[in-house]
Amino acid sequence: MRPPRIVTFAGSIRTGSFSAALAALAARELALMECEPVLLSLADYPMPIYDGDLEAEEGVPEAARKLRDQLARADGVFLVTPEYNAGLPPLLKNAIDWASRAKGEGDPFKGPVYAIGSTSPGGLGGYRASMSLRQTLALGLNSLVLAEQVMVAGAAGAFDSDGGFKDGRALERLRAVLTTLIEQAALRAGLRA
Repeated sequence: MRPPRIVTFAGSIRTGSFSAALAALAARELALMECEPVLLSLADYPMPIYDGDLEAEEGVPEAARKLRDQLARADGVFLVTPEYNAGLPPLLKNAIDWASRAKGEGDPFKGPVYAIGSTSPGGLGGYRASMSLRQTLALGLNSLVLAEQVMVAGAAGAFDSDGGFKDGRALERLRAVLTTLIEQAALRAGLRA
């Protein structure tokens, strides 16, 4: 039986992004677990700001179809968001909005199990953005989102020079959430009894 395919990506493409660092660390940890990890970057999926008139005139951008297909082929998704003004960054929301408009095989939001990570230089660890992302996924798109999540507060000092966590408890938390994601994704996809 094949291992579950777990996609991870960040809602930021900024150089030195803490969310990208968490997504990369998650992919590194996933590579040590019983799954097929896939690390994506939204930099590889450039899309215009969502506009219904643009969609009507030109259709869904090819990048949105490609992202949608990556998500639809996943059994699980670990999605990491930074926090901008107590909410989701526009890059991430735009990518989700476009991907939700693209048609294809499988459902990119009702098929995979989702887990959320968030980062912030502040003390809340991106909590408000993670709640906004949860609302978009669970309420807006009817996705199954794990209750467990990974929040990295003080993100500017959370990572070491190798891209790992300085705090061993933070790594334990990440591993626990990823383990649950793999287990739930495998169950939902019928890969394990």
